[in-house]
Amino acid sequence: MNESTFRRRDFFARMSDGMFGAAFAHLLCQDFFGGTSAFAEQPVGGPEAHSGPAKPFNLTPKPTHHPATAKSVIQLFMNGGPSQMDLFDPKPVLNGMDGKPYPGNVEEIGNTGTAGIGVMMGGKYKFARHGESGMWMADVLPHTAKMADDLCLINSLWTDHPNHDNALYKIHSGRLFMGYPTLGAWTVYGLGSENQNLPAYVVLNDPLGLPKNGTRNWTSGFLPPVFQGTPFRPTGSPILNLKPQYEQPSEVTESARGLLRQLDEIHRVRRPYHPELDARIQSYSLAARMQLSAGEALDIGKETRETLSLYGVGEPETDSFGRRCLLARRLVERGVRFVQIFLEEQPWDSHVDLEDNHRAACRRTDKPVAGLLRDLKRTGLLDSTLVIWGGEFGRTPTSQRAGDVYTGRDHNMQAFSSWIAGGGARGGTTYGKTDEFGHKVVEDPVSVHDFHATLLHLLGLHHQKLFFTRSGLEERLTGVEPPRVVTEILS
Repeated sequence: MNESTFRRRDFFARMSDGMFGAAFAHLLCQDFFGGTSAFAEQPVGGPEAHSGPAKPFNLTPKPTHHPATAKSVIQLFMNGGPSQMDLFDPKPVLNGMDGKPYPGNVEEIGNTGTAGIGVMMGGKYKFARHGESGMWMADVLPHTAKMADDLCLINSLWTDHPNHDNALYKIHSGRLFMGYPTLGAWTVYGLGSENQNLPAYVVLNDPLGLPKNGTRNWTSGFLPPVFQGTPFRPTGSPILNLKPQYEQPSEVTESARGLLRQLDEIHRVRRPYHPELDARIQSYSLAARMQLSAGEALDIGKETRETLSLYGVGEPETDSFGRRCLLARRLVERGVRFVQIFLEEQPWDSHVDLEDNHRAACRRTDKPVAGLLRDLKRTGLLDSTLVIWGGEFGRTPTSQRAGDVYTGRDHNMQAFSSWIAGGGARGGTTYGKTDEFGHKVVEDPVSVHDFHATLLHLLGLHHQKLFFTRSGLEERLTGVEPPRVVTEILS
């Protein structure tokens, strides 16, 4: 036996390396490619056993876990943290202590630092009850106030971090850090889309700029890229190059597309486990289909003058947000599953001069938001469309120093307000309670995971059955600890 021949001792010495190596390679494959579930067609709720080459995910409609009351979502995200005690949760005791020291340990405020904490600051606007429900609302929201009986106001939300970046990750993805799929991505992963000629998840940004955290607000995270949000341009044509460079007979166009589909499939089959490739192929295919339908869907010029006025389109303060709200209605009525509307960086972040800051934000958004609700209601779409209004956290009952004056409020993770409407939400309901200063939740707390589980429930998705297997773990929007579906706010 020559030296190049393995002896039995050599074989057993190396065998463990091979076994460990194989296991390690398997784990790496799970990490890099998300496991077998990442690229195989599967029903809502996670992977099932399958064989043969992996297939790309598609966005065809999928069955729900239970009967849904909502089939689409419009999220009106108020970047920066609207003040709960100034808009929705009036506090007479706080008003009576205006200008007095905080009656406790300032460390309880729970901010990143205490150096800038000033004295107690009463509410900046007048409150009144509205609708048959008697819902409280500030006078800077006169249009939204008229829709009070359609709103389900939650005054007892709380989150885990007082910084914008982390709180934004939390409210969008259920986690405090980047890299996780957002609510919109999970919704489309679970339900697919009812319109194959438009993106399932659309983002309508502000012409003034991207929100804080940028595109991470609509990422698909570890889900395949096909589930991420598709941003539409905020000015001019929402989508460029929709029209072909030159016209040709429909038979020729269809023949060319058929050939491209065959070539794409050959290319994909030879390169399995590449989600970016699958997403790119599906994006090009969607772009071709959008040439036939997107132009009509995005043409608000077809709307009546009455409808444009309802949204404030053409008015200096409301035109931008109003156009995006109107586009959102046109998209969901055509089967788009999830639409997000963002403002620029942080318009509600009122560290300085809260009174003028919030009034300006309300002037921009109040009429369009109410117009959207009215329009959805009169067309019957509000029954099946879930509208969400809110930010990432609230504000403190104490003022914050800006130079030599105290005119704003700092971040507050311990309590904030948000409302939902339509899609099975119980209109005319005010849920939860904060302390006499609006600082902490004292009754019926709703965590971000509770909130997400409730939204998924309205969409017919069970938060525990909606998961994605990654590295052997079942990843969920609502994390590991079981959240609570807030049944009290469901109709």
